[in-house]
Amino acid sequence: MTSESEATFRADAAAAVAQFAGSAGCLSAELVRNLDEPSLWAIVSRWEQVGDYRRAFNGTPAKMALIPLLSQAIDEPSAYAAPDEVGDNVPRVG
Repeated sequence: MTSESEATFRADAAAAVAQFAGSAGCLSAELVRNLDEPSLWAIVSRWEQVGDYRRAFNGTPAKMALIPLLSQAIDEPSAYAAPDEVGDNVPRVG
């Protein structure tokens, strides 16, 4: 990543973090960088409930802030919770 493309990426990421941080139910949001692979970044956010996180993607301002970054995302699992909060992994019925 060139210094110019990294600057653009960081500006896009800052906009996404600000969008999340200003959303109802967001407890925290921050941009973090992988220590072993400096080209890998993540936005780590904590939410009161999963519905708040999902609603943070709604609306034009959210889409304008998040889509430039999402177009660069790696397809990996992205939702995590403390083991005690998850409980048994039981499939939904119906």
